[in-house]
Amino acid sequence: MTGPIEWGEAGPPRSRPFGDLYYSAEGGLAEARQVFLAGCGLPGAWRGRRMFRVAELGFGTGLNIAALLDLWRREGPADGWLSIFSIEAFPVSAGDAARALGAWPELAPIAEILVARWPGRARGFHRLDLAECRATLDLAVMEVAEALEAWSGAADAWFLDGFSPALNPQMWRPEVLALIAARSAPGARLGTYTAAGEVRRGLTTAGFEIERATGFGGKRHRLEGRWPGGPAPEAPAPRVAVIGAGIAGASLAGAFAALGTTPAIYDAGPPAASEGPAALVTPRLDAGLAAPAALFAQAFARAHTIYSRTEAAIIARGALQLAVGLKDARRFTAIAGTDLFEPEEMRVIESVESTGRLGEPAPAALAVETALVVDPALFLAVARTPASVSNLVHDGAVWRLVDDTGGAIAEADVVCVAAGMASARLVPGLPLRPVRGQASFAPGVRVATTALFGGYAAPAPGGVIFGATHDRDDEGLEPRANDHRRNLEAVAAVLPELARRLEGPVLEARVGVRATTSDYLPLAGPAGPPGLFVLTGLGSRGFTLAPLLAEHVAALALGRPSPLPALLAELVDPARFARRAQRRRQ
Repeated sequence: MTGPIEWGEAGPPRSRPFGDLYYSAEGGLAEARQVFLAGCGLPGAWRGRRMFRVAELGFGTGLNIAALLDLWRREGPADGWLSIFSIEAFPVSAGDAARALGAWPELAPIAEILVARWPGRARGFHRLDLAECRATLDLAVMEVAEALEAWSGAADAWFLDGFSPALNPQMWRPEVLALIAARSAPGARLGTYTAAGEVRRGLTTAGFEIERATGFGGKRHRLEGRWPGGPAPEAPAPRVAVIGAGIAGASLAGAFAALGTTPAIYDAGPPAASEGPAALVTPRLDAGLAAPAALFAQAFARAHTIYSRTEAAIIARGALQLAVGLKDARRFTAIAGTDLFEPEEMRVIESVESTGRLGEPAPAALAVETALVVDPALFLAVARTPASVSNLVHDGAVWRLVDDTGGAIAEADVVCVAAGMASARLVPGLPLRPVRGQASFAPGVRVATTALFGGYAAPAPGGVIFGATHDRDDEGLEPRANDHRRNLEAVAAVLPELARRLEGPVLEARVGVRATTSDYLPLAGPAGPPGLFVLTGLGSRGFTLAPLLAEHVAALALGRPSPLPALLAELVDPARFARRAQRRRQ
């Protein structure tokens, strides 16, 4: 595909879709500093703030954000955190961004960090971790009104950097300006290079106090604005307790730490998942391509990013979803063609290629090139207090964690319950259902790549793990010989040669009980009285879902913008079942 950026022999790059320059020919960095940084009263506006939120329309080459991060690193509060939300319907490549930002050597340290984590082109939200800058960037790759409706934040500063209103009127529509107003914190400032009358009138109608300022370079004027009010006093950082040290709890520990808060983790024993030889990180493939598909695609992308930081934990990369049903070919084509995944991340391959990759006759497949098999133990090694929490007591001010004798274990302002099926005991009313699963481990056997076919067979240290059974309302943890047979039969139906090799060694069992819900979607969000949150119901895709949903829960608990678009947040909201019941009663 031809990218959106067009380079000439000299001067700034130009946008192919809009025919406009990405930044001023008279000095892009100087323009960013005058129009957006100074135009929003920075750095003065963030003085004394531990959290400051900037939103931008028009991410482009990342120049405005690089200038912002450079200023924040130099003059931001030492204990502060910068939350950035930007929107771009036509994302440029990392290579083009590096070329553009390379024009300003003084930005090189920031540009190197930004380009190294450059977001992809898949539709949806992309999170970039910028811990070196004490910042987080969420980029929405979608149309501007859709992105603003999906964002849960409230900006303290706005960079309105869409292309010229004459060339890109969509970005300056009255409904977009009204959404900007709706997403503004009290006292928010805005800056834009344009002084177009329709923009000034639209912002004024939306409620901003607008002034004309001296323009940059050859422009006579530009606009600065202020939303009424002033910032509210910031609450002190809460004490956070996480119950459960499995992948949900471990992911919550990481998500809170990334936002500057260290939670206390409580679990009576080591997580069962840490005893497994391998964990799969794959998306749920939904040919309907509706909101659930977007949720699993974004979660998969985030999990891949986080796990790939620990190269030693990666056992294998790539997986083949084998065609085992009559509709699979059409389903695979639809999934491979969607914009929910990065280009070439999903490929439909013929039988000859899947046979070559697996080393035995195999049907056509969907190649999931970014799937992972990881060592679970390396991601579950979080510091925890060995304690069994039997009850949670809220007195209106704090939460008390209580043991089975009624004794207090700890107090916290925020409690996140991430204890699998045991979450239902601590948070009555959670609509969880147990599903027992037994996977089989065959030592001494090899498989060339991970195969998915309803069940799975994946490389693991010293052998192959395959399965797994799926028995509802069964919480038995004892190994069962019959389940080994069921797992072997599932493999034999698709890959008979592999099944024959798996029958040789004495099989070892890995048994667990999955926490599931009736709509096959997780529970992630507030769960009743203030300060109580849950992360559970992850089913068989805990390692895929946990990182993103933990960041969502941590953001809600700390009052930060969520990395989940609003529609996807509704999908996982624990209150969704109560809302559905209410609608049925009505």
